[in-house]
Amino acid sequence: MDRVNYLNIGLMLAACGVALFVPFELFLFAYAVLGPAHYLTEISWLQKRSFFIKGRGGVWVLLLLAVLAFLTPAPSAAQSVSFSFAVYTAVAFGGALVLVLTDNAKYRAFGLAVVTGLSLLLLHLFGAAAALMGLFVPTLVHVYVFTGFFMLFGALKEKSASGYAAFGVFLLCPLVCVFLDPTRWEPSPFVVVRYWLGFSHLNLAVLGIDVPKTRAEGGAAGLAVFQSAAGYALMRFIAFAYTYHYFNWFSKTSIIKWHEAGAVRLTAVAVLWLAAVGVYAYDYVIGVRVLFCLSLLHVYLEFPLNHVSILGTYRELRARLSGA
Repeated sequence: MDRVNYLNIGLMLAACGVALFVPFELFLFAYAVLGPAHYLTEISWLQKRSFFIKGRGGVWVLLLLAVLAFLTPAPSAAQSVSFSFAVYTAVAFGGALVLVLTDNAKYRAFGLAVVTGLSLLLLHLFGAAAALMGLFVPTLVHVYVFTGFFMLFGALKEKSASGYAAFGVFLLCPLVCVFLDPTRWEPSPFVVVRYWLGFSHLNLAVLGIDVPKTRAEGGAAGLAVFQSAAGYALMRFIAFAYTYHYFNWFSKTSIIKWHEAGAVRLTAVAVLWLAAVGVYAYDYVIGVRVLFCLSLLHVYLEFPLNHVSILGTYRELRARLSGA
């Protein structure tokens, strides 16, 4: 465990160091190469563990919501996120907690009904809630906040000094990305176009910039994302968060043993990964669109594990505070 934690500290520092200089390039590489490998191996691992859901059949709720979210029409030119997509994500996140806590069919039906009603009400009343569930939970919350809970729960459970050190570095790296501003490596037109078409809505939302409606607004938004100090600081954090999210998964192979899935399954994963990387190599924008379904599916299917980590962290902290 100590070796893995020290390895993770090194991986965090490496991801942060590269993100300081070439954040856009690092993100595009990590998303296209490490991302599909993470999605495929984690879904396989989750399936072996019944997705951390009590009882049977609950996973179909998350699968259905993922399909509905994927089929949701893109938001209009005046919107940064689709309301329907936000609702599906909120119901999946809240519903995953219901599936983790009970396997009783009546309780599940009641819980899912309550989650659906609350999701519709809160997202309709509060625009910030819609942005949170439709934009930030599947992206930055997933790769940074939930990864943090996963790390902290492990450190608390193992009572590991090296685990606490790794979590401390995890918290410090974003501060380095925000406050350290070395010489910038200007992204190439190729990188700018691919990132703008696939991911810029996240940057615009964090920077507080409305979706551009005219060419002039688009030019100003592009300058803010790709050339401003705030835009670079944000992109460094995004690149670090995504890259380390993938690193964290693969660095703990010896602990979580996702590779112990059998030769046939691992071969299928490898073939699908090569195909995914091939699509990105052929046309990056097409790759983002085609593989969005796989990315979204792994986010939804990981929600139960996220709840297990959050609840486990709470229990471990409560035990420390109570002296148990």
